[in-house]
Amino acid sequence: MSSDQRDDAAAAAGAGGETASTDGDATHENALQDVIAVDPDDNRTGLVNRLDAHTGEGIRHRAFTCLVFDEDGRVLLAQRAPDKRLWDTHWDGTVASHPVEGQSQLDATRQRLDEELGITPDQYGDLRVTDKFEYKRYYENAGLEWEVCSVLKVTLEDTALDPDEDEIAGLLWADYEHLHEHPQWYRQLRLCPWFEIAMRRDFEDEA
Repeated sequence: MSSDQRDDAAAAAGAGGETASTDGDATHENALQDVIAVDPDDNRTGLVNRLDAHTGEGIRHRAFTCLVFDEDGRVLLAQRAPDKRLWDTHWDGTVASHPVEGQSQLDATRQRLDEELGITPDQYGDLRVTDKFEYKRYYENAGLEWEVCSVLKVTLEDTALDPDEDEIAGLLWADYEHLHEHPQWYRQLRLCPWFEIAMRRDFEDEA
């Protein structure tokens, strides 16, 4: 498949999480998309096939996670849909994905907030990048994440939500300070590893 064909397919499929194909095709839909390969300092080194980046030994690539808060200091946890290829049914805080070529982290985050949760820019005014870290984690025998992950935060002035059931299986508001201070009390939720790292590193920035 040519790069142009992959770009067209990626645009049609969107920039969501590791969602399993439902058409029975042996080629996973992520093989039709590219992510941005980066060095440890998040400098672009090229485009790589998304499925290749998440299988075998993986390829380091650019990603983001966005923590969504309300005005009472609660963080919105979103449960990943059961047909996600990686970390299915785990709880994320709140959305995570990959920017595409030519897309900023802010623009990519605005897109995913809208697509996954129905959150539009008129509901917030303070979306910002607060941190960045590299991590590598394997998930069972299905694959891995090896990302330089930017952390963004946003506080909703209007908490109306319209979640996409293909992306999100459940939603839960949790007191952020309580969650940060007592993560062991939330183990039954099976938190996504990138959220656990972001939460440990980035708690001093005021939501």
